[in-house]
Amino acid sequence: MNTEPRRKFGVVVVGVGRAGSVRIRDLRNPHASSAFLNLIGFVSRRELGSIDEVPQISLEDALSSQEIEVAFICSESSSHEDYIRQFLNAGKHVLVEYPMTLSWVAAKDLWELAEQKGKVLHEEHVELLMEEFAFLKKEVVGKDLLKGSLLFTRHSRLTWLVSLFGELSLVSATLEERKEDQYMKMTMCLETENKSPLTWIEEKAPGLKSGSLENMPNVGINKNIFLKDQNIFVQKLLGQFSEEELAAEKKRILHCL
Repeated sequence: MNTEPRRKFGVVVVGVGRAGSVRIRDLRNPHASSAFLNLIGFVSRRELGSIDEVPQISLEDALSSQEIEVAFICSESSSHEDYIRQFLNAGKHVLVEYPMTLSWVAAKDLWELAEQKGKVLHEEHVELLMEEFAFLKKEVVGKDLLKGSLLFTRHSRLTWLVSLFGELSLVSATLEERKEDQYMKMTMCLETENKSPLTWIEEKAPGLKSGSLENMPNVGINKNIFLKDQNIFVQKLLGQFSEEELAAEKKRILHCL
C-alpha cells in the first residue's frame, strides 16, 4: 500500500453491531488502507436511516449496485454463509468476520465460488494481530513442543494453537456445564503432527477476565486490530499476497473448521 490509490473500491458494511460499527469508523477515518476504500453505505435489518452520515441501503441495492465492489459482512455468525454467497454471486469481494461459516463443507464451497468468480474472500482473524499472540509466537520460535497446556477464558483461540504448533488432531474432549452458575468448561486433548500432547482448556463464566491466558505477562494493549485486518484485506485486493501465502491461509482456516 506504499502507493497512491489509482482507484477506490466501493464498500458496503452488512450488520452494524460492535464489529460493524468499528468497521464503519475505520473506513471513515484517514488511514492508509482506507484511502483505497470508499464507504457507500450499510445494510441492517433495523431501520436506522443513517449512521454518522453514512446512509442505510437495502440488501437488494447493495447487491445490484455497480458502485459497490466490496462487502464487509459483520452480521451474526449464522447469517455469514448466505451473505457471502449472495455477494460473491453478485461479483463482489468479501471480508467476513470470523467465523466464515459454521461448517467445513460450506467454507470449502464458498472458497471454490470465490475462485470461480475471481474475487477475494477474506476471513477476519484479529486474534492473530493481538500482542499476546505476538508474544507467544516469539516464545515458541525455534523450539519443539514436548507437552503443552493453555487455558483461555471467554474467547476461543484455536487459530492461535494451529498457527503456533501446526495442524492438530483430536484425542479427546469433555464439556462441563453448570447452567445455574452460567459456567462452562471445555477441555480438549490434542496432538501435534509430531505426536506431542497439547491440552486446550476454554472456560467461561461471569466475572472471568476476558481473553486471559494462564501465566501470560502484560504484553501491552491491543490497538487498532480491526484496522490491521483491513490493511491485510486491502493488500489482497491489490494483489500483494503471493499464491503460496493465500493457499497457506486457506489451508489453516479450513483445518480449524
